[in-house]
Amino acid sequence: MSTAPDLTSLTVGDVIAEQTYALTRDSLVRYAGASGDFNPIHYRDDVAASVGLPGVLAHGMLTMGLAVQPVVAWAGDPARVVDYQVKFTRPVVVDPETGADVHVVAKIGQLADDGVRVDLTVTYEGETVLGKAQVRVFLA
Repeated sequence: MSTAPDLTSLTVGDVIAEQTYALTRDSLVRYAGASGDFNPIHYRDDVAASVGLPGVLAHGMLTMGLAVQPVVAWAGDPARVVDYQVKFTRPVVVDPETGADVHVVAKIGQLADDGVRVDLTVTYEGETVLGKAQVRVFLA
């Protein structure tokens, strides 16, 4: 386990991490294989269109998993993440040629004696895709 960030040096509102993830259709196929979620809305345009979707969608859990990674890296150890919750608010449509960029900003939302709550802003094309995205990190 690496050294935890210094709790006394943190202030509510501090941006502790920022990252952009470029998703491609290849990313979705790889995630489908790793997760076992082979729903064709994640890789076939015709199926996505047939159920009224604007295109092939990234898996929600893929988006959620990527969004927490900058916090894990900042915390220095994944075991320090003790709670993580989100609300899925908007899908990420992955274009077959240009893909999709998912942007994550992690800010200190609350300080506690034993750690912090990190609030995530997760966007695609300028729109929030994960609402109330919060990560509790144990730092004591």
